[in-house]
Amino acid sequence: MHGSSSENGALARTIRVVCVYRVGVPRLHDRFPGVDLPHIDLGVSPTPVRPVAIPGVGSEVWVKDEGRFGSGGWGGNKVRKLEWIIPEAHRRGKDTLFTVGGIGTHWGLAAALYGREHGLRTVLGLVDQPIDEHVRDQQRALHASGAVIHRYRSVARLKLAAPAILAREALRSAGRLPYYLPAGGSSPVGTLGYVETAFELADQIAAGDLPEPATVVAAVGSGGTAAGLVLGLRLAGLRTRVLGIVVNDSFRLDAVTVARLANGTAELLRDRGAAVGAVITPDDLVADAGWMGATYGASTPEGTAALELAGLLGVDLEPVYTAKTLAAVCALDLAGPVLFLATHGPRSAV
Repeated sequence: MHGSSSENGALARTIRVVCVYRVGVPRLHDRFPGVDLPHIDLGVSPTPVRPVAIPGVGSEVWVKDEGRFGSGGWGGNKVRKLEWIIPEAHRRGKDTLFTVGGIGTHWGLAAALYGREHGLRTVLGLVDQPIDEHVRDQQRALHASGAVIHRYRSVARLKLAAPAILAREALRSAGRLPYYLPAGGSSPVGTLGYVETAFELADQIAAGDLPEPATVVAAVGSGGTAAGLVLGLRLAGLRTRVLGIVVNDSFRLDAVTVARLANGTAELLRDRGAAVGAVITPDDLVADAGWMGATYGASTPEGTAALELAGLLGVDLEPVYTAKTLAAVCALDLAGPVLFLATHGPRSAV
């Protein structure tokens, strides 16, 4: 005997369709066959997910260890973006990347290391930030990376100097301007890295590796990770909300800014042949700047405590982005399941 229509409907709502992931083919290409967006593999996916027990937090918390992603000298969310940025630079006939960040930039280091592996010079315009041992380590790695580094005391001074940097690089490259990338690689092209990651997360949920999160929590240092997640989760049909912990006050980073970047990425997908109708609004995410401290890179007591907790949890964090994000997870005690995106990806060789 067949069940009633209401029973069948309830059953249908519990069934997940598991996508067959083809190794070496981006999930984005599988979902949008024929989309004209070049990609290279710079890491192995999926990155692992696991539950963690956080003292004093009653909700169910999971960690997705994005720091594992990356086969070269740096890992984490920046490498996800470079999988799309590097081949796009080649597509545009560029031989140099020009990007910006703080003097301890993770993004700039990843761009320099992976760009060098793929025939691209990297020129960095860096702005002063509070210095601690982590920043000193990053500076040593940056100077060893082969990047051309220009350092400035403020964002305003960097903006004034940028035209001269671009002109100098164009002269060096027979008139070809560098491929300019905003801080964190958070252009629409770079943001594709976290559309891809959202599809990866959907596959992990469908496979039973973790429950569908009510909220995914990620650091917002330039907006691309959060923008890609909110767009990708929508395209994947998940109800998961994005909570972005804003850690940078060098430029505007609120829900309006992140939603605008998500929509710019959707427009890029449409322009390159993907049937994407999604429109993201600021109401589709939360951007919380209450955990940053005095300024970008400043330490906070909550972040310091979260760094100590991370050691007990077996999660590799740093003080500028991910420790502050874990501090928010601990203090807010969100309704679960909660997924914390651990995006720090140091490598011992660096």
